[in-house]
Amino acid sequence: MSDYHTFTIADAKAFALAHGDTFRESDSLEAEEFGDGNLNLVFRVKNANGRSLIVKQALPYARCVGESWPLTIERARIEAEVLLRHGRICPEHTVKVLHYDAGVAAIVMEDLGQLAILRSELVAGKQFPQLADQLALYLARTLFFTSDFVLNGLQKKIEVARFINPELCLITEDLFFSDPYCNHERNAIHQPIMPQARELWHDEALQAEVARLKADFLSKPQALLHGDMHSGSIFISAEQCKVIDAEFGFYGPMGFDVGSFIGNLLLSYAGQFGLQEDAGRRQQQQDYLLRQIEDLWQHFSHEFTRLMQTETKENSFRNSEYQHYFLQQLLADSLGYAGCELIRRTVGLAHVADLEQIRNEQQRAASERWALALGRSLIMQRQQLTTIQQLLTLVRHQQLPA
Repeated sequence: MSDYHTFTIADAKAFALAHGDTFRESDSLEAEEFGDGNLNLVFRVKNANGRSLIVKQALPYARCVGESWPLTIERARIEAEVLLRHGRICPEHTVKVLHYDAGVAAIVMEDLGQLAILRSELVAGKQFPQLADQLALYLARTLFFTSDFVLNGLQKKIEVARFINPELCLITEDLFFSDPYCNHERNAIHQPIMPQARELWHDEALQAEVARLKADFLSKPQALLHGDMHSGSIFISAEQCKVIDAEFGFYGPMGFDVGSFIGNLLLSYAGQFGLQEDAGRRQQQQDYLLRQIEDLWQHFSHEFTRLMQTETKENSFRNSEYQHYFLQQLLADSLGYAGCELIRRTVGLAHVADLEQIRNEQQRAASERWALALGRSLIMQRQQLTTIQQLLTLVRHQQLPA
């Protein structure tokens, strides 16, 4: 940390000029710090011609809490290397990293300002017909090509060690699997749903299943995950879709990335009950979200199966029965982690605009109760839901509570 210092506007401009391969010494540069995330500083640096870059620096603490929650700046290396690795596998859907500097824990990357954040667009009721196809391709390729299907044992173990990410994983372990199921001080619970939160704290059957999912998260290094696949980590337009923010990346269960994204589409579905007053438009948007979930899994499973059949290096894993079993278990894992995402975003520390922007308190509480109930069903029934159509049926038949 001898070179480390917290960037100012001037530092960000100098860093982008030196490492971005976009600006000239003669350029008059402007910069603004606009990061609204929980952990980092994020600057946009641009010249008079409108060309721009993003500079992201890891802070040595959690920004959302302050210096009382220290964090390693090593996470900047993890993020840069995950994005570089994923970018080589699926460049069309991964933000481009131009430079990483370990001394100051900072990254220069392309500016996606011409795109919009997916969460905000879904909250506004917008639709993107290619979303499922694009994310399915990203997930299938990044997960497959960093897995045992491609890497030999030695390569895989070296990779697992390189992407050990204990501090960021601990955040996930706590916020995703532990805090929501007890009366933890970090939880942020909307008062009208406090009775449902208390039910979670005493639901031993549910907690047993969450423990199984957590155990896999801790000990199932299947592939190099993005690790934070929510709709705020995705930039979108009618034509493009790019994934950012991979600092939670590590080798873990594939279903965690797939399930986290499915969970966020379901959170958007839950939010529509209170965000959209017009019943017709609400139904139209919810139908769109369910189509995206269906298409996501269908295209993901098709591409992943194709890759297993044509690109698998390890003879043992070329067995068609094993491949069928693997994909079936991946679906179950994905549904379980989707359920965990629904619950933790409703009663845990990190909430989502899909629910928080519902102005009517009663409608917000109803949407939150719906999300909690569906989250529990997904966790408890994940092994019985053997097709994506069964998931959609479960969602459609779940009534909105009063």
